[in-house]
Amino acid sequence: MKKILSIVAALAVSAAAAMAQSVDQEIAERIAPAGETCMQGDECAAAVAAAPAAAGGAARSGEAVYNASCATCHGTGAAGAPKLGDAGAWGPRVDKGMDTLYTHAINGFNAMPAKGLCMDCSEDEVKAAVDYMVEGSK
Repeated sequence: MKKILSIVAALAVSAAAAMAQSVDQEIAERIAPAGETCMQGDECAAAVAAAPAAAGGAARSGEAVYNASCATCHGTGAAGAPKLGDAGAWGPRVDKGMDTLYTHAINGFNAMPAKGLCMDCSEDEVKAAVDYMVEGSK
């Protein structure tokens, strides 16, 4: 009888421990962040950048991106941004190559934040905006 009671007690303790662990896991799942931080260079960043195209939305034109996001600085020259139509300001930048301009526009450069803060822009849309500004400044 004593042996049976010790077995029952051991089973009860095991069940209680398993239940407590299950409750702790459920709580951790409920209070976990809804999303995760995705840093540039992480695999998830590529998935985020590809999301607008995968959603079936058509890419915006360079002019549309410029008007929505770039004109704030590139229309006024704020923070040293080369203004649209200013061939003198764009010339030295274009001389560095389009790949350099694209990299600066996508990743940020000097006072310009990454993608000019157009976080819903794909890299192709940012490149189209750069092309629009370069063409409009010749």
